[in-house]
Amino acid sequence: MTSIDIEVGLSDEDNEVRATAHKFAEEVLRPAGTALDRLTDPADVIAADSPLWDCLKQYYELGFGALMLDAEMEPIAKARLCCIVNEELAWGDVGLAITCGLSNFHQPWVQQAGDLALIERFCDADNATIGCWALTEPDHGSDTVTFTEKHFSDPAIKANCVASKDGDSYVIQGQKAAWVSNGTIADIAVLFCTLDQSQGFKGGGVFLVPLDLPGVGRPNPLDKMGQRSLNQGEIFFDGVRVPESHMVLGPELYSIGLETMLSHGNGGMAQLFVGVARAAYDHALAYAKERVQGGVPIIEHQSVKSRLFKMFSKVEAARALARRVATYNAVNMPQIAHCIAAKTFVTNSAFEVASDALQIYGGNGLSREYPIEKLLRDARASMIEDGCNELLSIIGAGRL
Repeated sequence: MTSIDIEVGLSDEDNEVRATAHKFAEEVLRPAGTALDRLTDPADVIAADSPLWDCLKQYYELGFGALMLDAEMEPIAKARLCCIVNEELAWGDVGLAITCGLSNFHQPWVQQAGDLALIERFCDADNATIGCWALTEPDHGSDTVTFTEKHFSDPAIKANCVASKDGDSYVIQGQKAAWVSNGTIADIAVLFCTLDQSQGFKGGGVFLVPLDLPGVGRPNPLDKMGQRSLNQGEIFFDGVRVPESHMVLGPELYSIGLETMLSHGNGGMAQLFVGVARAAYDHALAYAKERVQGGVPIIEHQSVKSRLFKMFSKVEAARALARRVATYNAVNMPQIAHCIAAKTFVTNSAFEVASDALQIYGGNGLSREYPIEKLLRDARASMIEDGCNELLSIIGAGRL
């Protein structure tokens, strides 16, 4: 590892976990992510013979899934270790890191609902299942998350996905947009949808929806510019019926639940894209020591030295902010403004570092033979996913 992490107080066990994560990232995730990125058809990413499935299998076998769900570990120590693991995995391939990390997304929600059948089916450590977070709708990206703005509670803005009470069940009708990560491979969705349309999006509810139920439809995965190793796809609900016990939150707590979820999601994105920024910097540093121009390695030219040091500084600043937010959130109610600041700063930094890395590579950086153009595409996607950075800044400003 060429990027120096000056974290202090790590135990021998922490360092072993980090070394394991780095090896997994380098030997498994990076080559798999490169191969998946080059597939023309995104449906091939989730085919039976795809390396995606071996990545998920090894992720669980190495214990990273259990680490993320460990309720016994001291919270701040766990938060710091999770930051380290997330950075390492994303250093390998951020699309696969998101896929793996999100696979356990549903389990805390299932535990909170308390439905024993759901717990037995979807929280069995010996039978891993895949979850997803279904929020964004075809006609509503910003509308579904801007809980600080007036239009969030405007009943004139009609949702694309609605749940209606019918006896002791709820019937779900509508569609979630193609940006549902793990959407076409998940076993269960944590569905954020509208319940009381008179309150606009504020009148939402959170439902646990097994995705093998009658009426669920999932077409082909999304074909996109970056993070092509991350499966994303739309989900259709045609009269999908779930019992009352599958509703986790109703309108009275929906806004709080959404804010908390967005806080954790943004904090996690910050941790991951430190890894992307570091990967771009590491590649550029190694290349600058090898590439000769003017009779010397280009790292000996002052302009390249200066650019590399600015990149190094951005990686270190991004890591410091991401970890500060994570350790605070581990023992406090998450502060949305700080979480958004971490996500926007880190993802902007990752894109800037990747762009600078490509500049150091020169013409070679534009070639798919080299890794930088992929990192630039992956980083660019991060400035839109989990809330575009401009919109998130408006939400964060609403809490200042």
